[in-house]
Amino acid sequence: MPEDFIADDHLAAFLRTARAQPAVGEPDVATSREASRARAAARTPGPEVPTVDTTMAGVPVRVYAPGADPVVVYLHGGGFVLGDLDTHDARARRLAVATAASVVAVDYRRAPEHPWPAAVDDAVGVVRRVAGDGTPVAVAGDSAGGLIAILTALRLRDEVPLLAQLLVCPNADPTLRSPSVEEKGHGWLLDAGTLRRWVAMWLPDPDTRDSPSTNPLVADLRGLPPAVVVTAEHDPLRDEGEAYVARLRSAGVPVTHRREPGLVHDFPTLRDVSPAAAAAEDRFLRDAAQVLGRRSS
Repeated sequence: MPEDFIADDHLAAFLRTARAQPAVGEPDVATSREASRARAAARTPGPEVPTVDTTMAGVPVRVYAPGADPVVVYLHGGGFVLGDLDTHDARARRLAVATAASVVAVDYRRAPEHPWPAAVDDAVGVVRRVAGDGTPVAVAGDSAGGLIAILTALRLRDEVPLLAQLLVCPNADPTLRSPSVEEKGHGWLLDAGTLRRWVAMWLPDPDTRDSPSTNPLVADLRGLPPAVVVTAEHDPLRDEGEAYVARLRSAGVPVTHRREPGLVHDFPTLRDVSPAAAAAEDRFLRDAAQVLGRRSS
């Protein structure tokens, strides 16, 4: 692998260890989900925030700092297959504290049991419920959750005046045709082959992956809310996230974008490992607070 700038020595050591692991076959979905939960449980918990587990529009949610205003509806990542309220609990807590907003994390239905449009339907239902009494709402998401957030904003564009879309390393093109998928899809933690298998579980019909209903890079983006989009240099999804930024700007949508140098996909999960990853997430949280008109703590 060619020499590449890596954000700090801690991340470099982590990558060396990951690359040295023997190759194994792709585990089944249940095993992958259990491993995802175990990794999350080993991370530092998020800050203390009052929470309530409930349902909205029939969808399980966890509400952080209930009663605060505005509300950020958060869609977790995990390739449309992994992730749940617990795997992303610490991140939702940090978002609530940084923005002084309520955060509603959505336990949307996942593939392969529930392919598209189930996750988007769930997210849309939650946003409608939150916004039903006039509460100001933003959507947020990381990785696959970023795409679900974008598609939710598109579906509700003429119905709910969203405040913002807050996106970390979004999967913005389910065709996975961008050059960075191959350039960074091996040895940088997110494997391109695994990513393709997950997308195929969520969108089993390849023809749907080029549809405006699933692919923001071919959709009309006019009228979407302002966006904060963070991409990472060594992320297979980097190019499609940045293509989304370019298309938003062409559509007249205000965008705050930062490409974080030397970092990998979904770097906030590595804030315990890498000071650079922690600092990058903190920058995203400040940007999120600013676009919401809040003061970051």
